[in-house]
Amino acid sequence: MLPWAEMLRAGLQLGLTPASFWACSLKEWRVLTRAPVTVMGRQGFERLAAKYPDRKERFDGRS
Repeated sequence: MLPWAEMLRAGLQLGLTPASFWACSLKEWRVLTRAPVTVMGRQGFERLAAKYPDRKERFDGRS
């Protein structure tokens, strides 16, 4: 059974009109309600690169 009350509340919080809510396809609903995607910033990348540095490899492929 679908959680209609939760879905209706989420639609209202998104600012959907009733007509827009009922016109949404399942694919559109999933896009509207999925968690926002976060992108790693420069500082996060720098920390990651410092934690896991690239190995310098020789030209013959041996480390």
